[in-house]
Amino acid sequence: MGTKGREVPRVVCCAIPITSAARKVLVITSRKRQDLWVLPKGGWESTDGVLEAAASREALEEAGVRGRITRFVTTIKSPSTTYHFYELEVSSLDKEWLECKERTREWVDYAEAYRRIAWKPELAQGLSLSSIAPKR
Repeated sequence: MGTKGREVPRVVCCAIPITSAARKVLVITSRKRQDLWVLPKGGWESTDGVLEAAASREALEEAGVRGRITRFVTTIKSPSTTYHFYELEVSSLDKEWLECKERTREWVDYAEAYRRIAWKPELAQGLSLSSIAPKR
C-alpha cells in the first residue's frame, strides 16, 4: 500500500529557508540519520490553519529560523506523501531552539544545498524550483 497504512497521503509542509541577498540556503541534519541533510519539514496539523503556517512552524522547531514566507514554490506528490514547498526569507536565527540538541544547521550556497539533499528526490526537486536555483 503506497500510503503506508493511511487512507490518504500525509500532508507535509517544507520551508526553504533562504537569504536572497547572499543567495544562501539553510540546511539541517536529519534527526533519524545525522549524516544526511534535509530542509525543515513536517506534517500539517489542524492547529496550523494554513499550510504556510506549518512550514514556518517546522522551520522554527527544527532549525530555529524566524522569518516570513515569501512565496509558494510547488506541490510534489508521492504515493504516501504530498509535499508543499514554501520559500522563507530568514530574518533571524534563534541561538537555542526546540531541536537544537538533535540537529546541526548550516548556511550553504544552492549547489551545495542541492548536493546535500539530493538523496531525498522530493526535497531536491522542490529546491530546484526555488528563486535561488540557477535559471534554466
